[in-house]
Amino acid sequence: MFDAITGLIQQGGYLGILLLMFLENVFPPIPSEVIMPLAGFLAARGELNFIGVVLAGTLGSFLGALPWYYAGAVWGEARMRKLAQRYGRWLTLSAKDVSEASLWFRSHGSKAVFFGRLVPAIRTLISVPAGIAHMPFRRFAGYTLAGSLIWTTVLTLAGYLLNAEYERVATLLDPASKIVLAVIVLVYLYRLLKTNSREDCREG
Repeated sequence: MFDAITGLIQQGGYLGILLLMFLENVFPPIPSEVIMPLAGFLAARGELNFIGVVLAGTLGSFLGALPWYYAGAVWGEARMRKLAQRYGRWLTLSAKDVSEASLWFRSHGSKAVFFGRLVPAIRTLISVPAGIAHMPFRRFAGYTLAGSLIWTTVLTLAGYLLNAEYERVATLLDPASKIVLAVIVLVYLYRLLKTNSREDCREG
């Protein structure tokens, strides 16, 4: 997995980083905690520019937040909950997730968008209640960009500082990442089957 992601970033360069971070926000196939340190490692080797890596990662993260923001703004909380109940199983997004993110947003105000970008569990979801509340786009963009910039910089710096040690870490990380990926797939399938069984019971 390590070699595959590294190769993808090497071939795609900054555009590859941007696309991976965009996808990580829309539907997280690979977490940013893997993408950005790898990109930072390549920057330390001189294959990429550190600032370019951070900017590409930040922009990709910001663009990935926009679909959720506009979904919240267009559909509203009630319809987002219904959509989550109907289609959320494919993204492992539940109506409860929407409600909890909305509650968190109401409790912490618009600054929740900034701090939310620094919390892995709600980095993506926090954009939904921001849209539902019709948070002014400039404010949303400012907080999202600021939070994403800090997050991507820290992760990129971690990979950059490891530098020569990263390949040594990678020998341990690669089998571990495969196990983590397998667990993620199994949890996804479990939640998918569990949701389907609940719907079958309701229909029955």
